[in-house]
Amino acid sequence: MTDAPLPRRRIGTSELETAVFSLGSWHTYDRMDFGDAVTMVREAVDRGVTLFDVGVYSAPGAPPVFTDVLFSAIVRAAGLRRDEWLLSSKLWLEGYGERGFRPQLENALFRVGVDHADLVILGDLRDSAVPLRTFVLDLAALQRAGLIRAWGVNNWSAAAVQELIDIAAAEGVAGPQIAQLKYSVARRSIPDGEPFARLWRQGLSLQASDVLEGGILAGKVSPTRQVGRDPGGIRERIVALVPELAGLAAGLDVTLAQLGIAFSLTHPALATTLFGATSSAQLHTNLAASDLVARVGAERLRELVAPFWADRDVVDPEGP
Repeated sequence: MTDAPLPRRRIGTSELETAVFSLGSWHTYDRMDFGDAVTMVREAVDRGVTLFDVGVYSAPGAPPVFTDVLFSAIVRAAGLRRDEWLLSSKLWLEGYGERGFRPQLENALFRVGVDHADLVILGDLRDSAVPLRTFVLDLAALQRAGLIRAWGVNNWSAAAVQELIDIAAAEGVAGPQIAQLKYSVARRSIPDGEPFARLWRQGLSLQASDVLEGGILAGKVSPTRQVGRDPGGIRERIVALVPELAGLAAGLDVTLAQLGIAFSLTHPALATTLFGATSSAQLHTNLAASDLVARVGAERLRELVAPFWADRDVVDPEGP
């Protein structure tokens, strides 16, 4: 394992650069000892991790959540300057109101204790009655106000993202810079498909998420915590692949988690891979996944994991 600084990549066509790994907060910091979390975040930044996904993962009527509030205290206790890290925050379309996204953004910033988000990611597009042009112009206004620097989307269809790009170009404002998509050795159809390939060619970047399928692709085939959605209903198929995948990892002298994380780095449009870590040991193990790509090569690694592509011809590459 090397402690060399992590490679950095540009987010879309924006001014932002990020390390190839970023840390998420969903069900993370609220499962850790506070002192351990401080140590881990400080070590992550020292290794070159810059982007932290810190959303308000709650909804009206749901139990309160505090992982983002904990992160604000972790950053202070770690002695991090604001210019040492980038905040990626979530904005939920269901919360869009008369004042646009601003109230929920201001609440998110208040909870983290900062005055701006470097990146905001729009949550899933379901049946929003708000025209996409309204979202684009509202986000442009937040950029002009200095509250955000760039924005992207989470699990939108390629057609919807293209519409956002076209609207932004027509209005003369910045469009989406990054798409956060499920991407793993098992779920490849959308990020690797032609509809999104057209977007990558236009400068959109990929943020790979759910790369370990909630821990299943790290060998935890019966996860005890909440796991994300299951497009295509293939989760049982993914679980069945784990023993053979573990054999491949052992043959490459890496852990299952390292194999899954390393695969995500092989996508040509990738800006950063998002994962959660709940200890310094897990953080450093995950960061070492980049060594596998350097040792084996991206093309060969993609060949080796090809048999584990579980959503091939199951999930529409156009996206949800």
